[in-house]
Amino acid sequence: MNIIATYSRQPWNQTQLVGQKYPLRLRDLWAIRVRLQIAELTRDLVLYDLAIDSKLRACDLTKLRG
Repeated sequence: MNIIATYSRQPWNQTQLVGQKYPLRLRDLWAIRVRLQIAELTRDLVLYDLAIDSKLRACDLTKLRG
């Protein structure tokens, strides 16, 4: 006797959005900058400003040594 099991499996990311993400809005950029200034994280603020001004990606920033 052959038993054929049909098992339907749904993808793990079926409910998630895939593809390119929306860019940050100007107020979001300023909110991050202000939080870094309040926390007095000078190095992080400089790296953040560098990334925004030069349009570097996060993977490019992690390669920088300071």
